[in-house]
Amino acid sequence: MDELEHLRATYNDIHNIIKTSADKIAAFKPNLLVAIGGGGFFPARVLRTFLKDSSTNKNIPIQAIGLSLYEALPGTTAEQIGIEVIRTQWLGPDPGKTLLGRRVVIVDEVDDSRKTLQYALSELRKDVEKELQALPESEREANRAEFAIFVVHNKLKPKLGELPPDVPYFVGAEVGDVWLDYPWEAVDIEEHDRLAAEDKTNLIGVV
Repeated sequence: MDELEHLRATYNDIHNIIKTSADKIAAFKPNLLVAIGGGGFFPARVLRTFLKDSSTNKNIPIQAIGLSLYEALPGTTAEQIGIEVIRTQWLGPDPGKTLLGRRVVIVDEVDDSRKTLQYALSELRKDVEKELQALPESEREANRAEFAIFVVHNKLKPKLGELPPDVPYFVGAEVGDVWLDYPWEAVDIEEHDRLAAEDKTNLIGVV
């Protein structure tokens, strides 16, 4: 099997991709961001800057969930890596209450197989539905959460997971089936940025 080409994204690349995506996401009128850790943390924080309400100067709150598909974690087996989504962190003991009536954007850095996004959306919706059942039927529709998804990069490849067609899906940039290296994974950030400049030259033809 041929090794995938590497494409390195810099902090500036990601910041600017999010900036150009923010107006589309703002039209959804989100009032809560849920970042999928660890790759969704930095994008969610940058996105919040561009979604800030200038009339009230209020920021949108960010909640975090931890999911792992490709990372080796304590207690996981080699067979689970890349196959099973592992939940490592969630929204506290009453996640449904956090989400009731909210317009939620789930944020991650990349849509690769789509399994992580499918899991996150499905489980958060279950939390909401469980909480709605405790409300009078007349109050349920008004308190139902609405969800959207934002990823910095979407890999143009066959997906193993699925997302419902009624959930808005926002993509910062489409890329091929390459190995994406993000700056928060780099030990030597200067070398990372140098190689990122080379990637742009080799893969995009931009000097």
